[in-house]
Amino acid sequence: FLRRPPLQLIQAAKAAPPGGYYSQAVKYNGLVHVSGILPVIRTAEGKGMKLNDRPFDEQVAAVLDNLGAIIEEAGSEPSKLVSVRVYITDIEKWGEFNALYEKFVGEHKPARAVVPVPTLHYGFQIELEAIASY
Repeated sequence: FLRRPPLQLIQAAKAAPPGGYYSQAVKYNGLVHVSGILPVIRTAEGKGMKLNDRPFDEQVAAVLDNLGAIIEEAGSEPSKLVSVRVYITDIEKWGEFNALYEKFVGEHKPARAVVPVPTLHYGFQIELEAIASY
């Protein structure tokens, strides 16, 4: 039988800690699978602080900062993103998200879906999940 490489669980010290029973990301077979990222920042004490009461642009910045920290910890970078799925509660803010996202990914254009949803956990306005190569 074929022996498969082990899963490597990623826990980036620069990103907000998981709020539940999951890993920030999992490396496997050349890919980094990033769990859904909500607008939560890491405090000086290493805990998560929810930004659900902050403006949309601050929530997006927190999500993208966490994404950058997680994929960096996994040995990747924004130019190696393969696909991104974004959930937003107000489709009218798609343009605002797109402008901030473009600054994060630069010239690179990974596959992407923006999914409007009625609500997200804790009243957040955005959640993002991604797959990157390393």
